[in-house]
Formats: sequence, structure tokens, C-alpha cells
Amino acid sequence: MFLIDDLMTRAKATGGRIVMPEATDARMLKAVAKIEKEGLAKVTLLGKREIILQTAETLQIKLNEVTIIDPETSDNITAFAEAFYTRRKDKGVTLSEARETVKNPLYFGASMVKQGIVDGMVAGAVNTTADVLRAALQVIGVMSGLKTVSSAFIMPAPNFRGEGRIFLFADCAVIPNPTSEQLADIAISTALTRKAIIGDEPKVALLSFSTLGSAKHEMVDKVTAAKAILAERKVDFDYEGELQLDAAIIPEVAKRKAPQSSVAGNANILIFPDLQAGNIGYKLVQYLGNIKAIGPIIQGLAAPVSDLSRGCSAEDIVNTVAFVLLLAEQQKKL
Repeated sequence: MFLIDDLMTRAKATGGRIVMPEATDARMLKAVAKIEKEGLAKVTLLGKREIILQTAETLQIKLNEVTIIDPETSDNITAFAEAFYTRRKDKGVTLSEARETVKNPLYFGASMVKQGIVDGMVAGAVNTTADVLRAALQVIGVMSGLKTVSSAFIMPAPNFRGEGRIFLFADCAVIPNPTSEQLADIAISTALTRKAIIGDEPKVALLSFSTLGSAKHEMVDKVTAAKAILAERKVDFDYEGELQLDAAIIPEVAKRKAPQSSVAGNANILIFPDLQAGNIGYKLVQYLGNIKAIGPIIQGLAAPVSDLSRGCSAEDIVNTVAFVLLLAEQQKKL
């Protein structure tokens, strides 16, 4: 399969560890069975052992090498509670409240990531995006140098203009109306995501309805300000903005509209100016272009936590585990 086979090989080579808090969901258990069979990762499931094993037996799934932890009775509760209390006491959280909070599988799993017991967490098949991100932000926090958590979709286009291209679209799921500073954060996070998962050099296009001053509007100003912020931060990837979509990805158009730009016509990351554009854009490509949208991949956290769609399949979960392993491997190098 275009892209996925290579990602699986690289992810498997990391020897990574994953925690999965939604352990009684059938899709999760089917995914775990495949992860075990492929040797993709070491998996920890959270919940009541007898219920997890009974559910697996009903599904005719054998959990041979999986670790099962019940947060309610774990020896780690005290340490996790103290760490959460230290982080959240300024918000009015008491130690007893912290202890109850980290018994929640999402918070327990995030604590395992925070403490380095596992490399990442995969959740969201049952829990809402808001619940998954709340646990991740309160326990793990945002990556150093950033203030924004965002999302990206991988959009593999195997027949784009007669050749295979892989695009990343961001942000398509988290920030409704990003500021210029947030757009810059989104661009930086997505460049890191691309380096980790795709492995090539990011070429970032900050999208607008204007190309390099062809239109004047406050919406355009927000995008050009984001470009200036990237320049101030001295980022280590190529970027351009503001660009219209055709100028970003079609070389012939880029030669006319932005002839001096090395990114125009060659962009592999598309940063949308707001969530309406990003969400509509990826779904247009997905359904009208018959292109698989892989994600959303949550980015910008200090350690990787992925939020699944509640409509996800077991295959989606396996793929997401691979992404999280690759993101974790990259963050170890930062």
C-alpha cells in the first residue's frame, strides 16, 4: 500500500511502547491482536483485567504479550497523583482530587507517557476529542517552544499529476480561528510531524486567497504575519506565504504567481488559515478526489498522544499506533 508499508517497517524498528486506555472496545482489541502479530509495539491496556480478558475471549482474541493494568489498584497511583497535584495545584486541585483524577484511564495513561513508562498513548475510539486532549494537556502539556496543540492529516495522492505525492494538511480539527502566532506554531508542529512520519524535508505553504500581496485584506494580513513570525523564530524548514492553493502545488502556476519562491509549486505541507477552510479542504480532497485521509494526528504536545475518530476501524488504530511511535522517536532526538 502506498505509504503505509514503509511507515509500519520504520515504526516497528523503534521498539516502542504504547498505552491504550479504551481496552474493552472491540476495535481496540482487534488492533492489539494485529499489533502483537506484527510485533509493532509493546502494548499496555488499562482497565479491569477480568473484563478485558472476557471481552477478548468473546471476540476470540488471544492477548499473549500484552500488559494489563487496573488504574484503580496500581502501585503507580500515589506517584501519578503527586505529579498531577504539583502540576495543577495552582488551578485549585487538591491532592485527594488528583488521586481520583489519575484513576481515570485517560489520565493514568497520560501519566504513564509523562513519566516515560511508555512512549505514547492512543485513545479516542470511545472518548471525545475534548476529553482526550484535556487529559493530555493537563498531564503532559505542550512541547517546549510552542503554545499550541493542533492536528494534521496525511493525504497520500498516488496519482497526483502523474506522480505520487504525499501532502500534510493542518489544522483541520482543533483550532477554530488561529491567530498569526498559532498559525506559526501549527506550521512548526506540522513540519516536525512530516519529518517524523514521512521522513523528507518539509516545504510549508501558508494558504490564503492571495498570493504574495495580490489581494489586500485583514485575513491575508494574518497569514503574512505568521510568515514573519516563522522568520523571527529562524525555523529550519522552507516556507512561503501567503499562497493560493494552485500557486502552492502547481509548478506552472507558481512560475507565474511566485517565480522567486522555492516552495511555491512544490509545497508538501498546506497550512490553512482557519478550521473551516482546513476541515472543508481535507474532506473535499478525501471524497471528490478519492484520497484516503489519515488522521487526525495530534501535534504540539510534549509527548505524543493521538486522538482517534470515534468512527475509526481497527486498521485505523494500528496505523495511528505506528504514527505515535514515529513521533515519539523523533521527540527523543529534539
